[in-house]
Amino acid sequence: IYAVLHSPSYRERYKEFLKIDFPRIPYPKDLQSFENLASLGAKLRTLHLMDTSPLSFGEGAGVRLANFPVQGDNIVQGIAGQARNDGNTTGQARDDGSMQVFINSTQYFDNVPVSAWNFYIGGYQPAQKWLKDRRGRALNYDDIRHYQKIIAALCETGRIMEDINLILL
Repeated sequence: IYAVLHSPSYRERYKEFLKIDFPRIPYPKDLQSFENLASLGAKLRTLHLMDTSPLSFGEGAGVRLANFPVQGDNIVQGIAGQARNDGNTTGQARDDGSMQVFINSTQYFDNVPVSAWNFYIGGYQPAQKWLKDRRGRALNYDDIRHYQKIIAALCETGRIMEDINLILL
């Protein structure tokens, strides 16, 4: 059920119904589809509960998602996503689909995938909301690591959602 509820095609098909009532859950077409959906749903569950560490996601090329490269006071003054400090406008992605997310005038999370930054769960965007909820507060080491895990979990959720969609189509 958790896998089905994360299918983009399911969400689009039942969008209006999901707003007013409990959703209809379609039966998988065969046992293999059921087993695949159950496996993907279990992966999503452990990912969303942060029972496993998604931080290794994206490190194959030696680049960590949402690294925090600049020392400072770590105070979240406001958030802004931009591609680079080279004149690109706020919100544009680099060629690799990532961006910098500034928490103040000098400090930022780097290599934040635009897909994670813009990812919606229900009516909000967790990557943005988490930082907005900490406005005026200094991030400690654990906060920075937690935000990196959120970004990695959002990326992996998007990938798993695509796999789920392929099974349900």
